[in-house]
Amino acid sequence: MNSRKWVYLFTTTLAIGIVATIIAGFIIRWSDYKSLFTQGEIGEILVVALWFLGIGAIFSLISQMGFFAYLFIHRFGLGIFKTISLWNAIQIVLIAFALFDLFFFRYQAFGDGGPVAPYVWPAVLLLLFSLPIAALKAYDTNTKEAFPSALFFMVVVTMIEWFPVLRENEWDWVLLMIIPLFLCNAWQVLILHRLVGTGTEKKSAA
Repeated sequence: MNSRKWVYLFTTTLAIGIVATIIAGFIIRWSDYKSLFTQGEIGEILVVALWFLGIGAIFSLISQMGFFAYLFIHRFGLGIFKTISLWNAIQIVLIAFALFDLFFFRYQAFGDGGPVAPYVWPAVLLLLFSLPIAALKAYDTNTKEAFPSALFFMVVVTMIEWFPVLRENEWDWVLLMIIPLFLCNAWQVLILHRLVGTGTEKKSAA
């Protein structure tokens, strides 16, 4: 990937993270900011939007660091396990463990014996939203081997990036972070093969 393509990936991912965070922030905290709109407080709205802009930029950078870290891990895994089929099988197992951990350990930490549903749905929704992204990656690259890798990135790497707010268990922040993270990650995994070339060996890189 040349510098022009890297700048394109960086700026577009940054823009997605910022726009998604601003929109999600106002929606999630609408009860707090509704009065600003009804009273026409343009200055205050811009201040809040600027604050969300900064947070969105941070979320985008976290996403991009996670993405490039995964590209290294992916190549490292291929080097160790030699075949893409074995590496993909291991990734599927790791996805299952990660989803279970996302539910189990958070419930152990915050559940207090209460309903399990609030701790199950983040794992379920993360998987459900990740599946079509991985399927689209496999379809777009015309290689089924890309599916497990894309799913691993969308589930496991997103979950690792999400961890700082998951451990605080503040639902506003949980939602505010996952939306831009997921969109940034989806964009990167779906655009990569278009940037690096058309060869199958390149397309299956993530």
